[in-house]
Amino acid sequence: MSEKRIVQRGLYFDEMEEGAVYVHSPGRTVTEADNVLFTTQTMNTQSLHLDAAWSAGTEFGEPLVNSMFTLSTLVGLSVAQLTQGTIVANLGFSEVMFPAPMRHGDTLYAETLIAGKRRSKSRPHQGIVEFHHTARNQDGVVVATARRSTLMQVSREALAAEGEA
Repeated sequence: MSEKRIVQRGLYFDEMEEGAVYVHSPGRTVTEADNVLFTTQTMNTQSLHLDAAWSAGTEFGEPLVNSMFTLSTLVGLSVAQLTQGTIVANLGFSEVMFPAPMRHGDTLYAETLIAGKRRSKSRPHQGIVEFHHTARNQDGVVVATARRSTLMQVSREALAAEGEA
């Protein structure tokens, strides 16, 4: 029996390839309970997320999933593959859009494009990566997009190769 241990982690700055698209798996089916719990925990009293009778009278005809839950889940789906244990900090989000609604029972699928990366000027042992996240439902309809800037660790191996470890 092998003594080898493999620990799941995200990618280090130097392992991310600009222009590569990472497809995250598995998807996440969103339930009514998920939506109500998130919405009430975040004090969002919007009837569109909580009141089925009121929502039935809207153009959607039913409650919609809170868009902040959609955004959080989109980013969350990327963590295991990209940033688990290798991120230093989120630096910001921009161009967040929700072109189509999520409904109870929809399944969210995510992918991330590494849109750009550079070493940090103020923290040379770290790097800044720009992610472009895209979420689609089970029918392939884009339900959310976001640009996210993160500060990432550079691997010890890369630093050693540069003579900086």
